[in-house]
Amino acid sequence: ISLAITAAETGHLVLATLHTSNASRTLDRLLDVFPADQQEHVRVMVAESLRGVISHQLIPKKDGTGRVLALEILTNTPAVANVIREAKTYMLPGIIQTGKKQGMRLMDDALIELYERGLISAEEAYARADQKQIVRQHLKM
Repeated sequence: ISLAITAAETGHLVLATLHTSNASRTLDRLLDVFPADQQEHVRVMVAESLRGVISHQLIPKKDGTGRVLALEILTNTPAVANVIREAKTYMLPGIIQTGKKQGMRLMDDALIELYERGLISAEEAYARADQKQIVRQHLKM
């Protein structure tokens, strides 16, 4: 991971995968790999070099014919970089919610949309939701 961050800092395109369910957890996992005495420096490096995070889930279709893709999209803006530097990744969902004009999208919004389009069941949407109470308001359960 350290080599990937260094490569990104020097202008190389770095693509990586982590098994997480959303952008906040992805960044937490990325940063938690490092010892506590290095985390502040790594947060600064990531905040400066990150371009975005795409989290995805393949969800069984309601009709049983396959799976459908749900995406969370985070793009690095000054607000996102600041949250990363300050180790406040818990604030990212709010930034993503208000960053729709920059192409950002919460996983919960993707789940709600897939449910409203009739592609996934309410149970699947609820089970995969981060903010279950908010998602439940949109579901007919």
